[in-house]
Amino acid sequence: MYALLLLLTLNAQQYPAFRSETPAQVAIPPGSFEYRRENAMIPMRDGVKLFTVILVPKGAKNAPMLLTRTPYDAKALTSHAQSAHLGPVLTGYDNAVDVIVEGGYIRVVQDVRGKYGSEGDYVMNRPLSGPRNPTPVDHSTDTYDTIEWLTKHVPESNGKVGILGISYNGFLPLMALVNPHPALKVAVPMNPMVDGWRGDDWFHNGAFRQQMMAYIWNQQATREGDPASSWWTTHFDEYDMFLQAGSAGDLAKLRGLDQMGFWNKLVEHPSYDAFWREQAMDRVLAALPLKVPTMLVHSLWDQEDIYGAPAVYKALEPKDTGNDKLFLVLGPWHHGQQIGEASTLGALRFHSDTGRTFRREILRPFLDAYLKDGAPKADIAPVTAFETGTNTWRRLPAWPPAGTSSRKLYLQGGDALAFSPPASGEAYTEYVSDPRKPVPFRARPIQPVAYDNGRTWPFWLVDDQREASGRTDVVSFVSEALTEPLKLTGEPLVNLVASTTGTDADWVVKLIDVYPDEVAEQPSMGGYQLMIAADIFRGRYRESLEVARPITPGQPLAYRFALPNANHVVLPGHRLMVQVQSSWFPLYDRNPQSFVANIFLAKPGDYRKATQRIHHAPGASSYLELPVAGR
Repeated sequence: MYALLLLLTLNAQQYPAFRSETPAQVAIPPGSFEYRRENAMIPMRDGVKLFTVILVPKGAKNAPMLLTRTPYDAKALTSHAQSAHLGPVLTGYDNAVDVIVEGGYIRVVQDVRGKYGSEGDYVMNRPLSGPRNPTPVDHSTDTYDTIEWLTKHVPESNGKVGILGISYNGFLPLMALVNPHPALKVAVPMNPMVDGWRGDDWFHNGAFRQQMMAYIWNQQATREGDPASSWWTTHFDEYDMFLQAGSAGDLAKLRGLDQMGFWNKLVEHPSYDAFWREQAMDRVLAALPLKVPTMLVHSLWDQEDIYGAPAVYKALEPKDTGNDKLFLVLGPWHHGQQIGEASTLGALRFHSDTGRTFRREILRPFLDAYLKDGAPKADIAPVTAFETGTNTWRRLPAWPPAGTSSRKLYLQGGDALAFSPPASGEAYTEYVSDPRKPVPFRARPIQPVAYDNGRTWPFWLVDDQREASGRTDVVSFVSEALTEPLKLTGEPLVNLVASTTGTDADWVVKLIDVYPDEVAEQPSMGGYQLMIAADIFRGRYRESLEVARPITPGQPLAYRFALPNANHVVLPGHRLMVQVQSSWFPLYDRNPQSFVANIFLAKPGDYRKATQRIHHAPGASSYLELPVAGR
């Protein structure tokens, strides 16, 4: 060993040119970049340090800071290009050019605790410190501590901070509102995760969104989201994968998902118990004062978090007594589309880039007004809503707007639909629901949840519903062609009278705009069946969301639930359609249709056919309450 070390030493002395060519530290020549990048480990009150990227525009002075906290890799979100220019570096997730670059903002992106470069333990949607979180730290305290550090260590800033983000990153600004730092001057939660059971990522009215299983795995399998440890495919068509696996619980065991802490919480809490209620951010914020000006941004066809933003608006609007702290934007977008090109959504055309309009004419002036010294007050309406059908932006004082009234749309015999109650005719329409052949939620083959490689996941809520209307296990009720516009502004309410031969059932209800048989300006839209609003309700929760109970077979029972918000004009010549079915697969797990205590644990023998009847007899009729403007 000594001889080897001596030889290496002599070689290094004899051949100095063959020493390492990599310098100990690289110095970037001054003036090469139009921004300064700083990677900081910001200490929290419990000693854990969070990895934070700070991008300061060259020459910045008294500039405000825009903060996003994320579980999706702060380094990657601020490194979309190897460029000396800030725009390419940020473009890909951020509203980079429209808002941040042209606005001269200091951009701050931070990994939440336990993810990527940050220390600590990761907990999915970490609850506030309290019954669900025995530690003294949460996303509220972490945001507070981060802002405290930023205001003291970024000399180019004016000491004002705004927080914004989308989806999980939109849930985090809501957490920041719980105990806001004095330097937090504005919050913009976009498409936020708010209530995981009522209608966002994990369940919709008790039905489990099993295609999110891959997301849970990828978030919790490794701290770094290592691609080598990502959820894997076994079938080209996910319909086959989920069907062959059995229940969602069976698939979890096959894949090892039961190793993940959050998965086990889902299995332990299939009902709307205290676990879900205490974490629902609309409920949390309803109990607190509204201190920070907040703009909630909602996508009308949000395929992931369609419940959250309107629910928070409804909870906070009564607190905005001066009508100057709470703002709502509704756009014709899929989840997060407002930060990209948004002149179309699937087959829909809007004749302008609605995302650019939002960023330039709504978001940027709003942020500037609260964050820039001496900036003029922004002329932003309390509610700014894009009206599809007419493709027009509307400035409104509230949501839903004053003058909106409820109009009943009745399901009728003969597959008809009308605004008058049924007077006679068939008492019900029936279909057979077979869990072995569930109704696909879109045309097969069904691809995984993804936004890359040409995947069409973001567009499924605007898919043509003719595929479903041709099935025998889907019933469709259709109106006559409208002779005047019908303007829908708000939540349609489902009042379904239904019976089943089983002891449990799911009810999927879709409100659809049926286009004329031919559309001259866009021939491919001829006869198109566009979902305006649709959702699922798990029948076991008819009496109580907290306690599952079996359904009495053969007995007509009332099911009442809300559909997502619509802001849509059904034009003359179009018809209305309501579709009803009992599965929406594989987006949602199958209901066995025989009552079991926990559907995650259902066995193959529990899945049984059932005959479903939708009742529309006089005095016991099914109908939708439509929120109609201008009546």
